[in-house]
Amino acid sequence: MSRRSAAWLLACISALACASVQAQATVEVTGVVYQEQDGRPGRGSGEPGLAGVLVSDGEQLVRTDQDGQYRLQARAGSAVFVVKPAGHRFIPAADGLPAFWARVPGNGRRFAADFALPPGTGADGRFGALVFTDPQVKNGRDIEHSRRAVVEPLGRPGAALGVTLGDLVDDRTDLYPALNAVTTQLGVPWFHVPGNHDLDEGATSDAGSLRAWSRTFGPDTYAVEEGAAAFVLLDDVVVTPGEGAGYTGGLREDQFRFIERYVAQLPRDRLLVLGLHIPLFDRGRGAFRAADRERLFALLKDHPRVLVLSGHSHNQQHYWHGAADGWHGTTPLHEYNVGAICGAFWSGVPDARGIPEGTMSDGTPIGHALLTVERDGTYALAYRPARADGSDPAFTTAMALHAPKVLRRGAYPAWGVFANVFMGDADTRVEYRIDGGPWKPMRRVERADPRLLVENVADDLAPSLRGYDRSPEATASGHLWRGALDTRLEAGTHRVEVRAFDRWQGEVVAATSYALEDAQP
Repeated sequence: MSRRSAAWLLACISALACASVQAQATVEVTGVVYQEQDGRPGRGSGEPGLAGVLVSDGEQLVRTDQDGQYRLQARAGSAVFVVKPAGHRFIPAADGLPAFWARVPGNGRRFAADFALPPGTGADGRFGALVFTDPQVKNGRDIEHSRRAVVEPLGRPGAALGVTLGDLVDDRTDLYPALNAVTTQLGVPWFHVPGNHDLDEGATSDAGSLRAWSRTFGPDTYAVEEGAAAFVLLDDVVVTPGEGAGYTGGLREDQFRFIERYVAQLPRDRLLVLGLHIPLFDRGRGAFRAADRERLFALLKDHPRVLVLSGHSHNQQHYWHGAADGWHGTTPLHEYNVGAICGAFWSGVPDARGIPEGTMSDGTPIGHALLTVERDGTYALAYRPARADGSDPAFTTAMALHAPKVLRRGAYPAWGVFANVFMGDADTRVEYRIDGGPWKPMRRVERADPRLLVENVADDLAPSLRGYDRSPEATASGHLWRGALDTRLEAGTHRVEVRAFDRWQGEVVAATSYALEDAQP
């Protein structure tokens, strides 16, 4: 080897060594977690430390001692955060979001960060959590749509917390402050996970893809405890420049370590709720990596109560993971893929208020979800469409009906009433009756919702745009049922009632009508 080659090799080794040291550099982080009592910034002389509270950098976990003090060797540049225990709450930061994290500086050897936790609701109390996903705002107009369609009607809902499951913006990270200003109007502690449209513009690696996110929201992997539930919120978007969609679903090594350590100390009777953006069941472009899913399932299989909440699809469905998916728990793993705040990307004809219809391709209207957790850790889910105000009996909070307005009396019964039951799945029982007659079963069909097909045809025939963007092309819905309409009845109008038996809300109903007319041959 020449002297020049040897020098070059030594320089490379030195550079790699320096890079490795920098990548693994740690900072000693110390502080105290205390009970806020006086309402003033900083710890007052009489405010006690809280023992046994978890503090983490998204990989390691330590507990505070009897005086509320902790010590952690954290990665430089990481976000150190406190895992809020049930029975406490967070103080809002200047931007209205919970003040639960601090950025560890990239230089220096020591850093101090205290965390204040005022008393909250009872540790074992029943509570509700609001679940948003995919607001996907691209400008101020979309933020206003979000405010008027979803946030404003909620008022001050009194939920214990709220979560947005990614794609807060449509590649416009500069809109974070304006969107947060709307969400925080709810007066609910709000938490976020990133989506594929929350990445930094031009990100060339996964490691550097969430700089804007981290400045605003802090950690991308963390936990929050409330009542009988523990929420683990995860960034599951892995940037893959030049490959496929440019991203895929999956988890990093540090995230696996955090999940393993957190779940290991979690009481078995506590409901574990995973919040992420890309669904675990996704098999399409940018899908969640099978190897990562199997590894995650292995960490969770012995925990008896797990619920997964995901977004990304701009559809809505329940998925029950079993052995064929790599899940080997004692019961199927429930994943609820939540309908989007923006629906189908704020598309469709504007209503009287100027807010786009936004119906998703499976017929789900724009809206949000509500998770209710009971004292014993059991849970209930509900979807809340933005426009279900009770004025239309065929469009309720639970379902939307479609039926022809008129049929020929005596015609072959080839036409039906359709019920899109927003929270339905293959096990949902749906029935209908006409004019108060006997209830009869409806048949689940995987086809496009006729309500959206009507909009597709109207868009096709319109000589100019009916809205900013057309409604999406209707796709097969997994929560659609059909019942044949009787044409042998008397001429006139006939009332159709539909009832579905929701696994959490019980019996839900809607109604519509159709007319029969005599026609001359």
